[in-house]
Amino acid sequence: MKVLVVNQHEVPALLPMEECIDVMADALKAMTQGEAVMPLRGMSGMPERSGLLAWMPSMLPASDVMGIKVISVFPNEGTELESHQGAVLLFEAKRGQLLAVVDASEITAIRTAAVSGLATRLLARPDADDLAILGSGTQAGTHLESMMAVRPVRRVRVWSRDAAHAKSFAETQSAQRGIAVEVTASAMAAVDGASIVCTTTSASQPVLEGRWLAPGAHVNAVGFAGPTGRELDAEAVARGRLFADRRESIQNEAGDFLLAKQEGAVGDDHVAGEIGEVLLGKVEGRTSPDQITIFESLGLAIEDLAAVNHVYRRAQETGKGAWVELGGERH
Repeated sequence: MKVLVVNQHEVPALLPMEECIDVMADALKAMTQGEAVMPLRGMSGMPERSGLLAWMPSMLPASDVMGIKVISVFPNEGTELESHQGAVLLFEAKRGQLLAVVDASEITAIRTAAVSGLATRLLARPDADDLAILGSGTQAGTHLESMMAVRPVRRVRVWSRDAAHAKSFAETQSAQRGIAVEVTASAMAAVDGASIVCTTTSASQPVLEGRWLAPGAHVNAVGFAGPTGRELDAEAVARGRLFADRRESIQNEAGDFLLAKQEGAVGDDHVAGEIGEVLLGKVEGRTSPDQITIFESLGLAIEDLAAVNHVYRRAQETGKGAWVELGGERH
């Protein structure tokens, strides 16, 4: 049997950001409506804690597809390698045939930012135009793209613990996006007065303090996915109307929320709802112009599955990717 293989460089053309935002909306609505099957992700850490292996299975029975993302997560700072590496396997759900193997690094980069773009479209003020990005890696770049897709961004500030990397990021993105990206000396300076804040760092200790947030700001908390670390301090979480990609995930995996809860700043009822619930009109999003809203992004397997299914269909239409013989036939 032939299987489609799509490499890292081919994915962006098959999964444009604006298309991916709409694909993510459909996936999150399906999940909220109970039309998706998705266990919590599994992880196994290396003994010396240098990295981990993670696996994320999911199914969309209505679309007759199922899949799993398997990735390694290693810091890889100062190297040519991404921190997230691996593949997403797409299967059809009638006979279990493997359809595609797609690079996971680019899928993760695009779909994560697309979900933040969706959350921003739903929760940020319509006139939000002042963007702060904490972090200067891959997710910082895709988040700049997604924020510009959903709001009329006129100002961009970036801060990173690595000042040289922040400078390089600002120069590259300014040229690529046609907007001046300013480098700030501190996270506080980046966030000051911002109406949209994206935290895209690998930090396990807070880089965003609640006292810095301007009234009416929207925050996409993206970087740390795990119960033991966080990018937001307890005051930031407590000040915001908090939304999740999935309640079960935020209550089990989100250090931003769990540590604030452990410190007594919030309770379980602080989670206002899921993005899918907002899309379906089951939960109200922003309730006032001065309200701070927060989207806690954990990243869901159903997002990877929907993204790869879209890539598979687009590849068939455009002839991109490579078809290889892999097997699966009865002897």
